[in-house]
Amino acid sequence: MDAAEPSLLEIVVPAYNEAARLPGGLARLSAALDALPFPAGVIVVDNASSDATPQIVRDWTGPVPVRLIGCARRGKGAAVREGLLATSAPYVGFCDADMATGLEALETAVGLLRAGHPVVVGSRRHPRSRVEDYSHPLRKFGAVTFNLLIRDLAGGVTDTQCGFKFFAGPLARAAAADLRTAGFAFDVELLMHCVRRGAAIIDLPVEWRDVPGTTFSVRRHSFPCLRDLARIRFKTARELSWPVPPPWVTAERPALPVAPVLPVAPALPGAHVFPVTETSRSGPG
Repeated sequence: MDAAEPSLLEIVVPAYNEAARLPGGLARLSAALDALPFPAGVIVVDNASSDATPQIVRDWTGPVPVRLIGCARRGKGAAVREGLLATSAPYVGFCDADMATGLEALETAVGLLRAGHPVVVGSRRHPRSRVEDYSHPLRKFGAVTFNLLIRDLAGGVTDTQCGFKFFAGPLARAAAADLRTAGFAFDVELLMHCVRRGAAIIDLPVEWRDVPGTTFSVRRHSFPCLRDLARIRFKTARELSWPVPPPWVTAERPALPVAPVLPVAPALPGAHVFPVTETSRSGPG
């Protein structure tokens, strides 16, 4: 694709000390984006790394544009927020630097966006997903428990923490502007802000494998995640109890060239749509 063309899709990759995993992840992501029938780009957000992460991105050459921005505030949520606000494409998303989620689902995700679904999330709990088990039973138990606790906040989504999410661009930027959670629980608040704006969420099956090197620690991060969840539930949700108009429906800028509609992948019939209800739109209490 011509690098001078404006991107139809931009993908944010948050990165904190990812010098070991980022080169392989960027290579796989760039190859997958280059195979799409429209221009796409990558934004890597360096989250105050102390290793060679930023230099790897500065030196990167590949088939799609990859640019580096910085985020001094620590936390994956802070980095994703910074990256989404730096996008300008009609469709945006984010994925982890390790590319644990198979990129074969990328074309299906974009096809769903182009079909009018404003939020598309990969789900490891979809019955048609193929998932390599978590490396530690405690981590798996914690993930299941966490999702049961927050399902009502995130529009009924069964897997809020899969690092493979895509949005209509204006919606993502509006939701990110309201995002206050800097840590690993940020996905819940981000999805909540989308639901508040009237956006139904659709999930899709993915292939996922546990990649060594994650910065998430059950011991160190469980309490901060629960603390953030309590704040989201009892503070943020109450403050934002009134629905807001959906600014993402209107154009933010002149229309970009329209890409051809992608064919629907075979996995599409298995996707679940989580419709917006008055309860999910308004939040609890």
